[in-house]
Amino acid sequence: MLESTLTCPECGHQSVEVMPTNACVFFHECAACGALLKPKAGDCCVFCSYGSVPCPPIQQQGSSCCGH
Repeated sequence: MLESTLTCPECGHQSVEVMPTNACVFFHECAACGALLKPKAGDCCVFCSYGSVPCPPIQQQGSSCCGH
């Protein structure tokens, strides 16, 4: 799956985003409140922390991606 629903931890706003297959997304700005989402400790990207679906490398490998 390449789409994931990101949920802002500050305001609860949800947005469907397309995940890149060749890079990690470390930051995402919430469209509703402007909060800057960053991965939680131990997660490689914002999709693994706040998304409904983990990033493609995690889906395929089941392990950490992006060298983390």
